[in-house]
Amino acid sequence: MAGATSSPWGKTIAAQQPGVQTRALAARVLAAVIGKGRSLKAELGAALPKLDDSRDRALLEAICFAALRRRTVYDQALRQWLQKPLGPRDADLRALLMAGFAQLDVLQLPAHAALSATVDAARVLGRERQAGMVNALLRRAQREGFAEARAEEAWPQWLLAKVRQDWPQQAEAIVSESLQPAPLWLRVNRQQHSRDVYLALLETAGIEALAGPLSADAVRLPVAVPVSSLPGFAQGAVSVQDLSAQQVADALQPTPGARLLDACAAPGGKSAHLLERDPSLQLLALDVDARRLQRIGETFARTGVGARAKIQAADAADTARWWDGQPFDAVLLDAPCSATGIIRRQPDVLLHRRPEDITALAALQARLLDALWQVLRPGGVLLYSTCSILRQENQQQVAQFLARTSDARIEALPDSFGHDVDGTRQRLPGEQGGDGFFYARLVKAAVA
Repeated sequence: MAGATSSPWGKTIAAQQPGVQTRALAARVLAAVIGKGRSLKAELGAALPKLDDSRDRALLEAICFAALRRRTVYDQALRQWLQKPLGPRDADLRALLMAGFAQLDVLQLPAHAALSATVDAARVLGRERQAGMVNALLRRAQREGFAEARAEEAWPQWLLAKVRQDWPQQAEAIVSESLQPAPLWLRVNRQQHSRDVYLALLETAGIEALAGPLSADAVRLPVAVPVSSLPGFAQGAVSVQDLSAQQVADALQPTPGARLLDACAAPGGKSAHLLERDPSLQLLALDVDARRLQRIGETFARTGVGARAKIQAADAADTARWWDGQPFDAVLLDAPCSATGIIRRQPDVLLHRRPEDITALAALQARLLDALWQVLRPGGVLLYSTCSILRQENQQQVAQFLARTSDARIEALPDSFGHDVDGTRQRLPGEQGGDGFFYARLVKAAVA
């Protein structure tokens, strides 16, 4: 079985004991994220296909998310319980212990199964000599539990200070909501079904679902299920997309048949949503990372919306290399950002983000705004959006752009998009069940 190669006992154990491979993979993912600064999304993307059972895949994700959200608590426990601290070479062992703690603490799995599979996973990882220690520490965790921690202890101080400065009244809720599991939101493909019809299909399948009141295609599942159990998922009838991301289409609202640019399009969900709503759009989807273009193509193919869409690898800010000189009616700039609005989906943001990243990202955002404004026709609309909650990337970025761009103005969006901040809109994490997200609808003055 894949993943059981580091120990002479590994393959036998993995074949005989259910869940061992899942725990070993969880340890490897966590070690890469915590010890090597890797992306949780990327590591899970590589690990999940190694598990055949959707229940094992769901468990792997649940363990990794729970361990990262409670990382500071588990680190404190290890400091107290170990006479000798674990060193850099023990990253996989530390990660396995955190995975075990998460199973007992957050996930509340049956203790016998969690302990047995996690101890055997130590052997799969080539940690036969430490299997007894893993067993002892997990049993201690079972007996004593873990100290409660304040949510802000998981946040780096510099980022916590920024949030408190930007959102003094809401900072406590932001910090708390960012460490909660995110709900599962679906986007119904209106080219195949109305939302009401799809809700009926979910009911027939025994899946509880609620219509999202803020976006016409949004459905919320109170209890998450594997996508393979969603009616018509493989055929593109529905996609997984957070409410806040779905509202990008509501905020942009391109006219029928418009020539539309999605400047930072991967993995393609927002482009697909726009095309599902209006197949007449002439859409160009760009992304600077050629490797991610395949994801856009897969998204378009599954949802059946790519007939009038073009996909191209390019730096959107380097217009001389990709623009044909024909202006666009609408531009979507879902800009690279700090991802501070989606920490509940990417808890590794709290591990990896640095103060200098914000400065670099703000400079990139400004470069993209200035360049893409030039490809927009007079009277056209540019939607600037991010999944950040930091004003430096959002309201201040737009204010600076307006100050240097004489033919740009803000067009107000309604309250359904979040807090009004000088004509822009900001949703904070967890509000209306959505991710933290920023929207600014910018209109280019028409030629007199």
